[in-house]
Amino acid sequence: MPLPKPRLGESRNDFMGRCLQDDKVVSEFASNKQRFAVCSTQYEGSKMTDEVIEEQFEDLEQTEQKLEDGTLNVSFELKTYGEEEEKGVFTGYGSIFGNKDLGNDIVLEGAFARSIGRKGAKSVKFLYQHKQDEPIGVFDELKEDDKGLKVKGRLAMGTQRGREVYELMKMGAIDGLSIGYRVDEKGYDYDKRRRRRMLKSVDLMEISAVTFPMNPRARVESVKGAERTVREWEELLRDVGSLSRTEAKAAASAVSKALEQRDAVKEEQPEVLEAMLRFTNILKS
Repeated sequence: MPLPKPRLGESRNDFMGRCLQDDKVVSEFASNKQRFAVCSTQYEGSKMTDEVIEEQFEDLEQTEQKLEDGTLNVSFELKTYGEEEEKGVFTGYGSIFGNKDLGNDIVLEGAFARSIGRKGAKSVKFLYQHKQDEPIGVFDELKEDDKGLKVKGRLAMGTQRGREVYELMKMGAIDGLSIGYRVDEKGYDYDKRRRRRMLKSVDLMEISAVTFPMNPRARVESVKGAERTVREWEELLRDVGSLSRTEAKAAASAVSKALEQRDAVKEEQPEVLEAMLRFTNILKS
């Protein structure tokens, strides 16, 4: 069996780790120093002098000793994942199908399909209050469902405006979404009697986070890192639980109050807390 040789593109560290544990190297060379010299020569060829091999082996021995003593200092970059990565992420609806907005337009199902398919989510700009000079993030997902244009966006948390909008979204101070689009005469039908446009196909240019949306039902539904508001619970219970408006309001109020009290009962009534958490997790799923 021949001695190992470096593979194409293999780094010195990777090769040395493989070579030093090779069965032939271990069986034919008794000491670590001999194995190190052989593997170094295999990698570097005739460029390796005895002095260089000796110096590098001493460095290796010192490192091994530090590992045994538990005192090795290593430089590294720590990257955190989880909640920090989720900050600034939100979901909602940029437009709702079938209901008249404040400009007397009604968006029909399928109106965005062609535009989204051609552009992709990230090509649709995410703006603040429709200001073209204030982009505040990107969209990771845009898709139509039976309700409307569902969006998943990410605020630019490295910018001041992005952080501001994130805090305002969490508070519910900014919870509206509004679309900016272009439409030609073939993209809509006009109902003269009711004086409204029926939008069949539009070129979606941007979606904005706004205080007052043109379509009052186009809203931010959830923001990562924020508790749901009573209104959000109400809408969720109506959509998922098929409750009436009155039933959803009562249930939403109860859930919200229960969540507010969860810290208070944590120590005194753990079984109550557990039941509350089970219930809210079912609703959130």
